[in-house]
Amino acid sequence: MAHWLYKSEPFKWSWDAQVAAGAKGTFWDGVRNHAAKLNLLAMKRGDRGFFYHSNEGKEIVGIVEVIREAYPDPTAAPGEPWVVVDIKAVMPLKTPVPLATIKGEPRLADMALMKYSRLSVQPVTEAEWDLVCTMGGIDPKKAGGRG
Repeated sequence: MAHWLYKSEPFKWSWDAQVAAGAKGTFWDGVRNHAAKLNLLAMKRGDRGFFYHSNEGKEIVGIVEVIREAYPDPTAAPGEPWVVVDIKAVMPLKTPVPLATIKGEPRLADMALMKYSRLSVQPVTEAEWDLVCTMGGIDPKKAGGRG
């Protein structure tokens, strides 16, 4: 299983909106960056990811799961190469993990969130996953990691 981070501005799509989508989830659209598109294409059903509120809040607030692998983005213009995946909310973090806390943790210095801050869909390593889950008050094993 791979791990990811999905960035969303809460006024456009919040964690609460993701939770409200229920078990059917929603498609993750609007990705218009080729590196992020490659990340979407690499995702497999069952992969888990962090849900990150960008701009407002700037914190990891929950965990989502890929429930449908990449397919053409229904919001893209005809002929454009963009894709989406479907994700559903799995669980909130007990304690949101703010960007400032992540920046202050030396073991997360190489996290994609630090190096590619504008990338909307990012990979997360197993070590990063375990550490952020722990920082958020969640057992990494229960969150879909090795722990």
